[in-house]
Amino acid sequence: MKLYRIGELAKAAGVSERTIDYYTKLGLIAPEERSLKNYRLYSDETLNRLERINQMKQEKYSLEEIKQTLVKWSGVCSEEQVSDKLTTLEMHMQRLEREVNELQPLLKQLKPVQARKVLTGLLPQSAACIEALKYLLEHSM
Repeated sequence: MKLYRIGELAKAAGVSERTIDYYTKLGLIAPEERSLKNYRLYSDETLNRLERINQMKQEKYSLEEIKQTLVKWSGVCSEEQVSDKLTTLEMHMQRLEREVNELQPLLKQLKPVQARKVLTGLLPQSAACIEALKYLLEHSM
């Protein structure tokens, strides 16, 4: 298992060393161990976690939301591949939910003829997914 010092991890993840320190203080990441000279050493899993954090930041999640989500995901499954796929799927579903919420006001403004024209251009599977998302959003609030 490769272990990274802060500078190496920052470079590999494309973030600053201050970001690594800050995320460590917040509990978003944690060192695997300490070197003989007391350097914090981080694993490849930490690098993967930083990539997830960056993806979620691009999705406009707050650091507190990211922390809660990572805690939830780490407790769900110990198998890394399954966890990664579930993480990706949940992030995708949340992004779709946000996009549907953004589109709802626009769709309500369309005249029936315009709405029918838009919907006929979709694949049947896409239309079914959109309807299912609308239903879930309307009944979950």
